[in-house]
Amino acid sequence: MKHPNPREEGSCRAPGEVSAHLVMALIGSGLCAAGLAVALALPASFPGKAVAAGAVAGIAAWPVLRALGPGFRFGPADRVTLLRASLVVVLLAAVGEPYAPQLAGVAAGLATLAAALDGVDGWLARRTDTASAFGARFDMETDAALVLVLSVLAWQWHKAGLWILFAGMLRYVFAAVAMFLPWMRHPLPPSTRRRVVCVAQVVTLIACLAPAITPPYSALVAGAGLAALVFSFAVDTVWLAARARPTKEYART
Repeated sequence: MKHPNPREEGSCRAPGEVSAHLVMALIGSGLCAAGLAVALALPASFPGKAVAAGAVAGIAAWPVLRALGPGFRFGPADRVTLLRASLVVVLLAAVGEPYAPQLAGVAAGLATLAAALDGVDGWLARRTDTASAFGARFDMETDAALVLVLSVLAWQWHKAGLWILFAGMLRYVFAAVAMFLPWMRHPLPPSTRRRVVCVAQVVTLIACLAPAITPPYSALVAGAGLAALVFSFAVDTVWLAARARPTKEYART
């Protein structure tokens, strides 16, 4: 009799069951956005934008999931991260909508829930012994997308200047530069500072969106978060540069 592998319990295989999870997440985002559209008297296009954004994200992620092979497991922690990604998709639907205190309050609430679940997926991965490189990357990309969407909303609703978009773009700029500088692709060591700054960036952007915090105070809060983020990226860049060596090892990285 085959004994169950604890890593397989509560998990699913790609591509069939993973695609079902993606479809369920897309439906959930659409229903959530539709409920908000009714409750807040938003345009009928609001849920459509959420579904379209989720579909694009799913299509973009599908080749990555397929490349993981038939042995890939979509574990419980990944499902929590998928829920977080679904909330980001609903927030993305708010881009282009005019400012309203009720919508801003709901956006701050959804972002707070997404941020709170960020601690759940990591804990769940460790508790169920299902931590993986994919899960860590999925979590990181969801965090980056959340910061980008929140920074766009902060600028769009005049809570901060155009400069706040740099908070959302910094991670992608770093990744783009690393495409041309191999030494920047060298793995970074685990860092409490990096985790704290990431949380601080999200918290300051949520506070910036909150209806109770108005300009210029919202800009000051957002600026503090951006300053911490720039400092953190600068520290990592200096660390990588100090260890850069023009060797074949980096050329193959």
